[in-house]
Amino acid sequence: MLHVIPSVGPLRGGPSQAVLEIVRTLNQLDVESEIVATNDNGPELLEVPLCRRTEFEGAPVWFFPRFSPRVGAIREFAYSGALTRWLWRSMIRYDVVHVHAFFSYACTAAMLMAQRKRIPYIVRPLGLLCEWSLQQSAFRKKAYLALVERSNLNRSAGLEFTAEQELREAEPLHLRAPGFVLPFGLDLPKEFPEVRAQLRRHLNVPEDEPVILFLSRLHPKKGLHHLIQALDTVATRRFSLVVAGSGPMDYMAQVREQALRGALNERVHFVGFAQGATKQMLLQGADVFALTSHSESFAIAAMEAMAAGTPVLITPGVPLSPLVSKFDTGWVTQLNPMALASAASQALDSLADRDAAKARAQRCRALAANFEWSRIAFRMKRVYEAVLEQRHLPSFELGDVRL
Repeated sequence: MLHVIPSVGPLRGGPSQAVLEIVRTLNQLDVESEIVATNDNGPELLEVPLCRRTEFEGAPVWFFPRFSPRVGAIREFAYSGALTRWLWRSMIRYDVVHVHAFFSYACTAAMLMAQRKRIPYIVRPLGLLCEWSLQQSAFRKKAYLALVERSNLNRSAGLEFTAEQELREAEPLHLRAPGFVLPFGLDLPKEFPEVRAQLRRHLNVPEDEPVILFLSRLHPKKGLHHLIQALDTVATRRFSLVVAGSGPMDYMAQVREQALRGALNERVHFVGFAQGATKQMLLQGADVFALTSHSESFAIAAMEAMAAGTPVLITPGVPLSPLVSKFDTGWVTQLNPMALASAASQALDSLADRDAAKARAQRCRALAANFEWSRIAFRMKRVYEAVLEQRHLPSFELGDVRL
């Protein structure tokens, strides 16, 4: 199986990291899988071997050079002539092509070549067909969709959505390819000892200080500015806000200035991009994980927080919100300052009842166990088999999840 994605760079967030994990796990299930990508890593380039197969974070990846002009919009398109030539020569070796995202050169080229080579392909839209996403740079996206990508999507063997909500948002486009649901997966973490105290020492705050964590790509879509505005209104309460992530420089500067001039002031800790042990310290040591997005395809970071036993405060734009409400693993609130402030107050109040907080943490972990990578990869294997046998594509819908 060949997985095509513009970037597996860590600065590109959850979807890029998920591709690495799904390929690692598929190979363990004897589903031979490789990735082809450019050396993109946001505004930077990955320092990796080019034009040959290499191991990257435990997954086999073919990297090709990204065209990197100063014009941001062209750079984001991730054009690569070398990748084009490799796809034309090598795609015939694979049974199925799995395309992650579109509106990007690598993905568009892969879909067109798969059609020419008569190789079945499936597409994971990664939220790009959601209403909020299509409204951003709307004219350019609608034109590209009409002229190129609609045909590519219609000719695919299937469209992979990470939640029913994402599938429903794509329905007004009346695409002909069958849609199915397969969420992102995750690795269940080992519990860190004394992690609460460790995090508070790291932040230089008292050991009993409540901590709210925002861990995601820093982008207007994620709504961090709304969260800061809401928490300003409850700043008389005792808590610290940790912001972990990176993103466009202008937006990062905007939210830093907003925090500095607001009532929270020095209680907002910007800790940058986090991964590995640092990321687990944040997820396991926080009291509440907040993700106040306009729109998400899945929001793997919220599920990672629950896997760490940390309840979540999320908005309806996060597809996990029905599960959070159903199993009481956090708080779902509308994306406006008054509602966010009220939910944050409820979350902070809940910390006083330790027994209830412990039970909620157990439900969080039990819910996350449904999404372990081994389970998701096994379902992905069944999808590939159905594609090759031209059968109905199996769907793993969130509404079927049980504790």
